[in-house]
Amino acid sequence: MAKAPTWWKVNRHKVFGVAGLLIGYLVGTHLHGASEQQPDTPRPGHTALATPGEHSTRTAHGLAA
Repeated sequence: MAKAPTWWKVNRHKVFGVAGLLIGYLVGTHLHGASEQQPDTPRPGHTALATPGEHSTRTAHGLAA
């Protein structure tokens, strides 16, 4: 009669997968050659009011007449 597989034999691919992801994350976030992330600065808001009757329409870049 065949012996049932051990826990390690059944789950080792999961253990190696999680360990590989963890090592990859640690290497990626602690590598000295990686550039620092830039802070997300807000864009400036509108400073001029539109005159009544004007409206803005969005056009594709380069297609505005």
